[in-house]
Amino acid sequence: MAVLVDSNVLLDLMTEDPRWFRWSSQAIEAAAERTRLVINAIIYAEVSVRFMRVEDLEETLPREMFGREHLPYEAAFLAGKAFAAYRQRGGARTSTLPDFFVGAHAAVAGYELLTRDGARYRTYFPKLALIAPK
Repeated sequence: MAVLVDSNVLLDLMTEDPRWFRWSSQAIEAAAERTRLVINAIIYAEVSVRFMRVEDLEETLPREMFGREHLPYEAAFLAGKAFAAYRQRGGARTSTLPDFFVGAHAAVAGYELLTRDGARYRTYFPKLALIAPK
């Protein structure tokens, strides 16, 4: 078992977000104490916008703490299906597909997802184990 860490939690730590820093830092620390933390290329890309050099991002997300995993093709399929359901319910097209890839990756791999944006994941991946604010 592992925990896939969503970009919003990582960005909370990097920016010391006044509202979410405490929750995100405590949640990531608790998860790291009991299991392996992982990210994928989508999460990496979303976080990378804060950095000018890949070396700085690598230093901020050390591989010893955040394992890197490829997105399984089964997860890409599931993400597409979840996104289609979202669109059928009237969801906007803009900037949501990455969230579906992240949720599908965690669901297919059998991981928990550490995020502070649980509403969409609960709706489209109802069996996914979430670590999220109530």
